[in-house]
Amino acid sequence: MGNPALVDPTAVRATAAEAWIWGYPLLQNYRTLYPQAVDDADPRHVGGFGVFRHYPRPFTPANTDVVTPNNDTPYSWAWLDLRAEPWVVSVPAVDRYYVLPLHELDTPYAGFIGSRVTGQEAGDHLVAGPRWQGTVPDGVAGVIRTATELVGIAGRTYLGGTSPEAVEELEEIQRQYRLRPLHAYTGTAAPPPAPDPVWPLWREEVLDTVEFFSFLDFLLGFFPVLPAEAELRGRLGDLGIDGRGEFEPAALPVEVRAEIERGIADARAELTREAGLTDGSAGLFGTREQLGPHYLKRAVGARMGLYGLPAEEAWYGGWTADSEGGSPPNTGEHDYVLRFGPDALPPARFFWSATMYALPDRLLVDNPLDRYSIGDRTPGLVHDPDGGLTLYLQHKRPADAQHSANWLPAPDGPCTVVVRLYGPDERALDGRWTLPPLTRR
Repeated sequence: MGNPALVDPTAVRATAAEAWIWGYPLLQNYRTLYPQAVDDADPRHVGGFGVFRHYPRPFTPANTDVVTPNNDTPYSWAWLDLRAEPWVVSVPAVDRYYVLPLHELDTPYAGFIGSRVTGQEAGDHLVAGPRWQGTVPDGVAGVIRTATELVGIAGRTYLGGTSPEAVEELEEIQRQYRLRPLHAYTGTAAPPPAPDPVWPLWREEVLDTVEFFSFLDFLLGFFPVLPAEAELRGRLGDLGIDGRGEFEPAALPVEVRAEIERGIADARAELTREAGLTDGSAGLFGTREQLGPHYLKRAVGARMGLYGLPAEEAWYGGWTADSEGGSPPNTGEHDYVLRFGPDALPPARFFWSATMYALPDRLLVDNPLDRYSIGDRTPGLVHDPDGGLTLYLQHKRPADAQHSANWLPAPDGPCTVVVRLYGPDERALDGRWTLPPLTRR
């Protein structure tokens, strides 16, 4: 355990800023984990660890589990505690697009089960934590090793329409997603259970205060030190942030605490600047190997779209400003047109959509159509005479019937729009295809 009284205060500010950026995704992840897996009084509770909770219908403004929620493929949420033993994720044969991505505590993906990576066949997949050294049982289709002891699944399964029949088909698939601890899968004796932690109560204000590092200290207890992060973790340990969950900000020397607060302010400003310059998902989401040491990018991803998928799975894009430089776009002041030319429709293997969110919360927008996204699956879209497609993004319903058919309802104020391509082709991935401008009418 470090002794903060012996730490040079002049070095603390830089360490705090770097560690806040690095730790920001962990706390944002815990912000979702706590109500879903720990707080059984919260309506978002999934049932604890090792339990799927399925949402067979698209999200609405009432769903506030996560910012910029995906409104294309309803979620299947689960959390796994891998301290005692691995878990087995079993899937049926699936005739449509789906993905069960396993994100680690700091949000990189440990692996993917789904149409793109493992195919559409039925299979059992072992998920093992960093300390497990057992034998993989026969019959397992694949093994996913994780760097953290807690992992989450924000699964997506394509919903082929909004009819009761379409929802029933989706529910039947979701019911067949199965989670079992390894001993239940093999029919052997259960190992001793892991200790039950004292989970800190999540509060939004901790992100802005020195208490941020108390939460980070707790979460590091589930995160063995990785070689690439050993130096930063060592500096955190000198401050008493070592994963034992005993860091107490009130016990810090006054000058050390003041430097930590300055470092947090520096980091928040840096994250805000970087997020304001980011209008696509490149480099924000992926495996640990894909993300590398670019922790600021990872923090931007956690801020702008927690649990976003890597580009090869789903391409994301949007606008930080409109065609006149208005930043962010404001549908309380302007109506907007989004025009895709006949040779410039979004190039997606599976499907594409544009979803509207109100700022600053980045949640879906209540509207009289109950339409939160629009795309190639939207019934009744009217294409232009040349085969292109024009979408109308505005707060009030357009008077023209054709425009109304292509209307994406917007808030009466600042907004952001996220375009998603599922199964993007190379033109989107290498930049040959780009989004058109968001043009004021």
